[in-house]
Amino acid sequence: MPKKALALNLPPADDLFSTQESRDDVQREKVLDIPLSEIDAFPGHPFLVKMDDSMQAMADSVKSVGIQTPATVRRKEDGRYELISGHRRKMACELAGLETMPCIVRELDDDEAIIAMCDSNLQREIILPSEKARSYKMRYEAMKRQAGRPSKNSVPVAQNLRGKTSRELLGEAVGESQDQVRRFIRLTELTPQMLDMVDEGSLPMRPAVELSYLPQEQQQLLQDVIELEDRAPSHSEATKIRELSNEGRLDEAAIISIMREEKPHKQAHFKLSTEKLRRFFPAGTPIKTIELTIIKALELWESKKN
Repeated sequence: MPKKALALNLPPADDLFSTQESRDDVQREKVLDIPLSEIDAFPGHPFLVKMDDSMQAMADSVKSVGIQTPATVRRKEDGRYELISGHRRKMACELAGLETMPCIVRELDDDEAIIAMCDSNLQREIILPSEKARSYKMRYEAMKRQAGRPSKNSVPVAQNLRGKTSRELLGEAVGESQDQVRRFIRLTELTPQMLDMVDEGSLPMRPAVELSYLPQEQQQLLQDVIELEDRAPSHSEATKIRELSNEGRLDEAAIISIMREEKPHKQAHFKLSTEKLRRFFPAGTPIKTIELTIIKALELWESKKN
């Protein structure tokens, strides 16, 4: 009678002839020096990488002491690498004349990579509204796709989301209310010129959200009127402009009419461009001196007229 084979459930041979330290080392993330020429930027990266004084200072630091915090990348199908975090560090390395950059290589799918990229870059000290807007939108869409896919451990989607919407979870992750998250995402519907105004602070968030519902061609009309009037619409004006757009009655004349409508209990005022005035004064003249000189000139003109 043939003997039955015994199932001993022995560990793999590699585990039998390796130490715990070597097994832990396999699981531990390693820092690799990767050639800059093999690292690609993240597609649609929503954060600006500018050549400014801060970047030059970073490049000088890198030239002196190197990169202290490794970047994070993932390997692409073609064997190259995609940058998850470290776009400014990569530019600093290039300016410093380095050929490689220390990186941590992680295995991430597309949506995991988007979420990791947004989370790491949102830790910056200074973040423009446009950067928040684009990153929140990318992260929100990635979270929705993840919620719509079956979990690896077969946990229902509702349980994965803990009974909350993707927008609520995103708000918790970035420290904003879900309404504020919605407002930032709406900003991505603005034209580049209008979004620049939000970044510059000349167009506040609330009117910007209202105007984001206008079609692109109507936003361009509005941009022309803003340049003509030398100011952005208030929240109440933006609301009226959006209402007329919804009714199909918005044109340039209507926008001008709304923005020139007299406000009760508001003193009329006008604004002179500083750049236009400075050509009449030596470089470095204080604004107060310019103002006093203009007033004296007007007083002299008035006395001569009389």
